[in-house]
Amino acid sequence: MKPIIIRTIAELRQEISAYRRRSSYDQKVGFVPTMGYLHDGHASLLRKSVSDNGLTVLSIFVNPIQFGPGEDLDKYPRDEERDIRVATEAGTDIVFLPSVQEMYPQSRVTTVTVAEVTDSLCGASRPGHFDGVATVVAKLFNIVQPDRAYFGMKDAQQVAVVTRMVQDLNLPVEIVPCPILREKDGLALSSRNVYLGAEERTQALQLSKSLSQVEEWIMEGMTATQIIARLKAEIEFFPLADIDYVDILTYPELTPPNGELPLKEIDVSLLVAVAVRYGKTRLIDNKLLNPSEVGADLCFAK
Repeated sequence: MKPIIIRTIAELRQEISAYRRRSSYDQKVGFVPTMGYLHDGHASLLRKSVSDNGLTVLSIFVNPIQFGPGEDLDKYPRDEERDIRVATEAGTDIVFLPSVQEMYPQSRVTTVTVAEVTDSLCGASRPGHFDGVATVVAKLFNIVQPDRAYFGMKDAQQVAVVTRMVQDLNLPVEIVPCPILREKDGLALSSRNVYLGAEERTQALQLSKSLSQVEEWIMEGMTATQIIARLKAEIEFFPLADIDYVDILTYPELTPPNGELPLKEIDVSLLVAVAVRYGKTRLIDNKLLNPSEVGADLCFAK
């Protein structure tokens, strides 16, 4: 059955309130916030929400305040008809498609900032990005008031930021992190993959190939410093790669481990994260070690 299409905050609140009034207490509301141009990774989040909850809400909103100068806001891929088809196939109940004017009707003077966990990785290379993310997610949580919200671990830093925001602001939302989905050749699913030329895409496969070797290097006794250097060398062997960052941090705190101590001697969850440009396309990928400790095994594509 085709989902209900809603474009205003007032109508969405009315629809969700009506659902809660007619449903039993254990019928929860699941929420999947996205910027659209949905792929199988998004679909897996929707399917998980549908299986967990009585009502699933999908939001599609290309949030302008999380894009910096010179980034791809105007070129970000959009295809509303296709997105609604993906949402329908996944069993979504409501698709929320607000305009920028609906979300930001006046000059914005309130911003949500989550410190510390935004100091590294994409937070360091894209100043202000996570202020935009935290602000729009806080607004969406306030609008939808979901019981559970589903996020893909491809952007593990975003999951850490949103989780910390929910904890610090005492928001009654359970954050459900879901594993990275990949193409058959290993490339992490991303809406930005459509930008890649043939050779760029071929060379980008080195990201997942390099990350897949990290556990072996840890067992060999390598330190974080050594593994970072090894990853950079393997990625840069392919000439189109322009590295933004390669880093290893504790998760979800996102603090550096002892760089000179063999990682196999460090008993904490670790995030190995990379961001690399191929031409004009910036890709991120990561590998989470000890994922059960941070909940990344909670949901799987069906």
